[in-house]
Amino acid sequence: MSAAAPARMPALYLSHGAPPLADDPVWPGELAAWSAALPRPRAILMVSAHWEEGPLALGATRTLPLVHDFWGFPEHYYAVQYGAPGAPLLAASVRGMLRGAGLPVQDVEDRGLDHGAYVPLVEMYPDADVPVLQISLPTLDPETLMGVGRVLASLRDEGVLIVGSGFFTHNLAALRHTNGVPAWSTEFDDWGQRALDAGDVDALLDFRHKSPAGQLAHPRTEHFAPLFVTLGAAEATGELDTRRSVIDGFWMGLAKRSVQFG
Repeated sequence: MSAAAPARMPALYLSHGAPPLADDPVWPGELAAWSAALPRPRAILMVSAHWEEGPLALGATRTLPLVHDFWGFPEHYYAVQYGAPGAPLLAASVRGMLRGAGLPVQDVEDRGLDHGAYVPLVEMYPDADVPVLQISLPTLDPETLMGVGRVLASLRDEGVLIVGSGFFTHNLAALRHTNGVPAWSTEFDDWGQRALDAGDVDALLDFRHKSPAGQLAHPRTEHFAPLFVTLGAAEATGELDTRRSVIDGFWMGLAKRSVQFG
């Protein structure tokens, strides 16, 4: 008897937070409830704001030490481990699909998961028993990233959970001069929710100009960029209209909006 075909996995964009997310009284439970409601993935393909490298790079296909790519935190955050299995078969599929689409690919075999990948995964899949492959952001250009998502979309029918990991608003420098949730964060979050609900991909692609406070919400665009890989993976299967915000609200002044398609 042949094994049942895996369910098509959703495509996710999540706000990943910094290592202290683990100590928040609400957010870890929200992430855990989200993963519990999803079909069980055969593997996870993670695109994090914290790895920009072109051409597109595939990370380690075996378990390696985590990349603790943050500074100034208490020591116990650097002791966190997440020994998820590597995903060499998924890497081979991704490599072939991208090259088949004329997109250059490189392998960076000694790079483990960074905090944009493991911080949410610790809460969502705490047993670290789902193979994980991280790929880099080869560019911050939204159109190009949507193209990457379109190419990889069919992996969802093989049980692969595609996750873009960023932060819906991200301006740490401006937060130093603000108490509470700044207006630019709430304004951008409200605009982004409405653009997603309307399926207005054109507005999202040009968010730097079409959104209120776009320049303040994302002075660099790396934390919004993973959304476009997710959008491409949803558009390719005609599922842009299935979007829903699973997590919203604010954490340390930043919008933690996280979205599911499919």
